[in-house]
Amino acid sequence: QVQLVESGGGLVQAGGSLRLSCATSGRTFSTFNKAWFRQAPGKEREFLAGIGSSGVGTYYADSLKGRFTISGDNAKNTVYLQMNKLKPEDTAIYYCAGDIRGSDWLTRHVNYWGKGTLVTVSS
Repeated sequence: QVQLVESGGGLVQAGGSLRLSCATSGRTFSTFNKAWFRQAPGKEREFLAGIGSSGVGTYYADSLKGRFTISGDNAKNTVYLQMNKLKPEDTAIYYCAGDIRGSDWLTRHVNYWGKGTLVTVSS
């Protein structure tokens, strides 16, 4: 069983930056992959970024165009999402995910979810 707890969300102006954190527990950090998803009001949850179990290999949604960066810290059992050049359309609840089956980072293949953290980008 893996527990995931997100933090770092909040209100930011357009063009600003935020760093989200996801503290993990319950299983050795390097034995499962992790990812970030988000869900905006009225929309489906979508994949943003993923990182391999050992920290090797990162994967991003094409729509991000290099604005977001995922990273992991084995010593702190924490995965991060650095978000730059934020836009109002980035407003959503951001979810940390763990142990995702397959290689397509599909929502239905996620075994563990955090409860999410709200990011609001004002114009």
